[in-house]
Amino acid sequence: MTSSDDTLARTYQDLSTAELVEMALHRQEGLLTSRGALATRTGTRTSRSPGDRFIVEEPSTADGILWGTGHRSFAKEAFDNLWERVYDYLGARNRFVTHLHAGHHPEHYTPLRVTCETAWHSLFARNLFITPERYNPLGKEAWKILHAPGFICDPERDGTASDGAAIINFARRKVLIAGMAYGGELKKAVFTVMNFLLPEKNVLPMQCAANRGQDGSVALFFGLTGTGKTSLAMDRDRTLIGDDEHGWSREGIFNLEGGCHARTAHLSREQEPRIWDAIRFGTIVENIHLDDGRNPDFANTTLTANGRCTFPLDHIAPPLQANSPNPRHIIFLTCDGSGVLPPVAALNREAAAYHFLSGYSTRPESDDNGGQVMVPVFSTCFGAPFMPRPALDYSELLIRRIAEAGSKVYLVNSGWQGGPGGSAGDGQRYTMATTRAIVSAITSGQLDDVETTLLAPLNLAIPRRVPGLDSQLLNPRNSWRDGAAWDTAARQLAQLFADNIARFDVPASVQAAGPQSE
Repeated sequence: MTSSDDTLARTYQDLSTAELVEMALHRQEGLLTSRGALATRTGTRTSRSPGDRFIVEEPSTADGILWGTGHRSFAKEAFDNLWERVYDYLGARNRFVTHLHAGHHPEHYTPLRVTCETAWHSLFARNLFITPERYNPLGKEAWKILHAPGFICDPERDGTASDGAAIINFARRKVLIAGMAYGGELKKAVFTVMNFLLPEKNVLPMQCAANRGQDGSVALFFGLTGTGKTSLAMDRDRTLIGDDEHGWSREGIFNLEGGCHARTAHLSREQEPRIWDAIRFGTIVENIHLDDGRNPDFANTTLTANGRCTFPLDHIAPPLQANSPNPRHIIFLTCDGSGVLPPVAALNREAAAYHFLSGYSTRPESDDNGGQVMVPVFSTCFGAPFMPRPALDYSELLIRRIAEAGSKVYLVNSGWQGGPGGSAGDGQRYTMATTRAIVSAITSGQLDDVETTLLAPLNLAIPRRVPGLDSQLLNPRNSWRDGAAWDTAARQLAQLFADNIARFDVPASVQAAGPQSE
């Protein structure tokens, strides 16, 4: 344990996992679960606060950011003033400094100097980012991160929207997070930084999972929350590269992180054995209900439906490789609550661009009668809140990479069949076994050259056969009791796609490759 003294407090530098857990317990920041994980709570904010995220507007960002509700501008003078206040606040307290990398790549990494008010957030950073064998070997200017959940922002004084804020300053290479304890704010702030910087180096940043087969073949898994991205990527027959954030250079794939930040709602050993086994000493569990024996009750979501566990990748996988080959297969996961989309469809390059820009899925929401409805969601590049550049910057780079690598792209629906989901729907969700069988057929190459049939009006090429599956399942219309009802629902969904893609100035070939409006 190394530390330096000043007149007010102590700075603890690059503590080990065991030391940080010990400090967190001593400072009463959390407690140990029955399995040795560190249990913490984050107060009133148990998920990200989109309205409190900002980017400083200055010459390097003014014309490069897609400004709007997802990427709000912050005055550089106000940032400088707030940074000094938070810096002084941390200077009067014991604090924890960790030197890490974002990006497991010898050239495309970004060095980080993370200063935290709490030991558990320092452990979070250590778990999630990369502890390199040699810190910053190229001597790059490090990004400085201040993390002070106990600092209360004053909107009138500080220019923030509330008592908390997460602000990125690209010109000064600084990230400031104040008044917010939820760990995901730190994770996604760094991801946003990488998503802005990497395209300048001709590297595509992606919110996706990745794994590698025994033959060395790489698969990417894109998908919003609830689509099964992490679960499907953690295949015991394949090596996990990472579960959430990656870069794609001409040479191949590399992880932007060194750990996982997985959801725990209704987690079970049967459904998620690798995540279940990873929750042990060194792991952080956020906002999880514990019983009297300190056993996590993942079925109890009274604290939040967004409970999380954060652990280093070596809890579930061999040590990271700096680079993996270019992906042979790319899977866009969607959880379609309308019951309209097929379980799998093959996408050519133009269709891949269309569906990458669409980022379609659905999420459950409560209706006025206390029931549940499935609401359509379109999230550009399957990660719109964290992609600060215009969407076409990312999609054009994706298509370039696909063309160079010859990757095969598929749309896989892990949602409903036979009708819509929700309280009033009569659809049934595809079983995880069915979706796993489809993904296995893709990653093994069994669908690379399979014959397809065009499904109108969705304009999707559906395979005529998938090993181990009833071919009747492949056309979603067959699973509806009333085929005409599927026709109507399909036209409605196609219209939603068409309305969404109209927001982008895409080539006619891309627009023609997706679902068509009437």
